[in-house]
Amino acid sequence: MKTYHIHPDIKKAETLPAKFYKDAETFEALKEYVFLKSWQFVGDENLVRLPQSVHPFVLLDSFLTEPMMLTRDQDDGVSCLTNVCTHRGNVVALHSGKSKKLTCMYHGRRFNLKGEFEHMPEFNDAEDFPRPCDNLHQFPLRKFGPLLFAGLNPSFDFQQVIDKMNERIGFLPLDEFRLDNSISKDFLVHAHWALYCDNYLEGFHVPFVHEDLNAVLDYGSYKTEVYDYCNLQIGYTDEATEVFDLPIDHIDYGKNVAAYYYWVFPNMMFNFYPWGLSVNVVKPLDMNRTKVSFMSYVYDPSKLDKGAGSGLEKVEREDEFVVEHVQKGVRSSFYKAGRFSPTREQGVHHFHLLLSKFLSS
Repeated sequence: MKTYHIHPDIKKAETLPAKFYKDAETFEALKEYVFLKSWQFVGDENLVRLPQSVHPFVLLDSFLTEPMMLTRDQDDGVSCLTNVCTHRGNVVALHSGKSKKLTCMYHGRRFNLKGEFEHMPEFNDAEDFPRPCDNLHQFPLRKFGPLLFAGLNPSFDFQQVIDKMNERIGFLPLDEFRLDNSISKDFLVHAHWALYCDNYLEGFHVPFVHEDLNAVLDYGSYKTEVYDYCNLQIGYTDEATEVFDLPIDHIDYGKNVAAYYYWVFPNMMFNFYPWGLSVNVVKPLDMNRTKVSFMSYVYDPSKLDKGAGSGLEKVEREDEFVVEHVQKGVRSSFYKAGRFSPTREQGVHHFHLLLSKFLSS
């Protein structure tokens, strides 16, 4: 497997080389060394709102294509389990809804809603059975307000990401945020998934690509903060309207904050606006195609389509336009790598540094 090195000093570093975005072996290696070692957004608690309920799903279909399910047992405990029977690999849960048990329709193997093996017909003569491996695999699960995150084989604890986000947005009542499917949408981008993240991770392009957004944000005070497995871009505004009503003990109290843009390694964005939260999940399809899912959790509908949190689809289309042209450019035989702006591209450097470290682990 090809290895990549990013200098830890942004003033000396070069970007990931063009071959990163073009190499099929690297693209496959990202599954094992990056995505399986990190965390993924798997929905919110309302998917299994009632006790004794099940919600099957496929995580990152066409890339990881991992069959999984959320369950809520009679004691109100929420679990994230593999949706693959431990007998012969059949998918267990086929539909969302109420269910007291998990029973495989192929040969009748039964589990409780915590994934624990309970019964299997015609196995009375099997020796050393059942074993722990006959239970359904349970994935680590973390809760952030109503949002749920599962780790496949994570190399870090997602709680440290939650704690870091709570330093800025902990005053918001996330449990009162509600998913609005009418303004949630999927976008198909004809580009490598990491190029989409590269673009998100800097405000450098805003004056050149996003005329309307640039009119709202104060580009001169735009700020990026880098943490272990996430980073934050803060969008300030000169206008006193459509900003957060920050508590007096808040680190940004007295400032006009129009948006908090959190990126979480490797492929998640959490954009907090005065109206609520836009969750963006970047889903690789192949080296040249990416699906980006926008999920809108609304807190104050009266502030929708105002300030930095307005016109999100227009901003998305503008981003798609430039990212798809970068996709064409990095395939050139004459582009090798670039340099980072030390003042404007700390987030991109952080992303490239993490990718190189995970791929080398």
